[in-house]
Amino acid sequence: MGNCWGAQVKAESSSHSVFASVHIIFGCIGANSRYSKRDGKLSGSSSRVSAASVPPTPRSEGEILQASNVKSFTFNELKNATRNFRPDSVLGEGGFGSVFKGWIDEHSLAATKPGTGIVIAVKKLNQEGFQGHREWLTEVNYLGQLSHPNLVKLIGYCLEDEQRLLVYEFMPRGSLENHLFRRGSYFQPLSWNLRMKVALGAAKGLAFLHSDKAKVIYRDFKTSNVLLDSNYNAKLSDFGLAKDGPTGDKSHVSTRVMGTFGYAAPEYLATGHLTAKSDVYSFGVVLLEMLSGRRAVDKNRPAGEHNLVEWARPYLSNKKKIFRILDTRLGGQYSLGGAQKAAALALQCLSIDSKYRLNMDEVVSALEQLQDAKDTGRNPHTERKGSSQNVGSNLHRYRRRSLEEAGSRKGAHARSSASPLYA
Repeated sequence: MGNCWGAQVKAESSSHSVFASVHIIFGCIGANSRYSKRDGKLSGSSSRVSAASVPPTPRSEGEILQASNVKSFTFNELKNATRNFRPDSVLGEGGFGSVFKGWIDEHSLAATKPGTGIVIAVKKLNQEGFQGHREWLTEVNYLGQLSHPNLVKLIGYCLEDEQRLLVYEFMPRGSLENHLFRRGSYFQPLSWNLRMKVALGAAKGLAFLHSDKAKVIYRDFKTSNVLLDSNYNAKLSDFGLAKDGPTGDKSHVSTRVMGTFGYAAPEYLATGHLTAKSDVYSFGVVLLEMLSGRRAVDKNRPAGEHNLVEWARPYLSNKKKIFRILDTRLGGQYSLGGAQKAAALALQCLSIDSKYRLNMDEVVSALEQLQDAKDTGRNPHTERKGSSQNVGSNLHRYRRRSLEEAGSRKGAHARSSASPLYA
């Protein structure tokens, strides 16, 4: 997959500090640039929860580790599982350190020989002081208590002397970002049905986080943080920016603006007020990326098309022009009606005024209805011939235009991550 690590930003004084993210080769945690308005310092099928509800974030390390439902590994155990952190075991790298591929026994969780037991991804933090420790602790806090089919599973951690490691389930198909934007024999374009499946799975993950069982605002929903298992089931990863949701009669959480440019909700950027609807906006951006095959921010696009939401919004609201934003690689895999419904859902999630956005339970219901609808997939035998011909003609024209644009940008590499937030 090559080198795809973007600049990282780490800055937040509370225990909900940034947990640097990284794209993992063939699976694990994703990477995008981040920015803190304060200092902006760059550096390298049923849900269950462990308790009736997740308690307020513990303040002490001891409380967090005691409350977690994961294994405490010794450093030596993880050395054995990863073959002493050999270079050829590296899955990916980021500002926090490296992620290694390892093997453990499914039942005892003891290290096993390569190719036996279950595959794991071990995140090993650089020894860079207290800030890194707080980030490590934040991840243990959330994923050590929350469990859901659409959240990546934290298997365990290691806290030994200066060593800080996290052990995750291995996600064979890597990130949604890679499947949407990377080219090559390994990453084939996702079909329409797979894109809708991934969107539904990711929506269920967010809906769980927003539920009364968890009451968590994810705050960093983007394609690089959506990981896929061997069956393309989506799971959310990297909880470094997650925050406890508002409690009591509070309507929002006031926090420093952090996240990834292109995904953050406008009211959050303007005020620092964080709500579950902030995640809904980010979901709308990702859904739009899935429909269009374009990045949220791409400076290599022609003028006026750098910001995906700004460019696509007029087309999303016009049923006759919806084909202009659809990924040409999809061909005729979808029906016009299905595409229009998906676009309308994205547009509603992207409402400038947060009160007009759906909540994630409503998004899940809409996506389930979209999958169940008879017109979701292209059916040339039932769709009107004239409409099919018109859509096909328009798609052919825009496919040719896209190829011409790609040729003009040949040699230019789109950044693997969006630009950081700028104050």
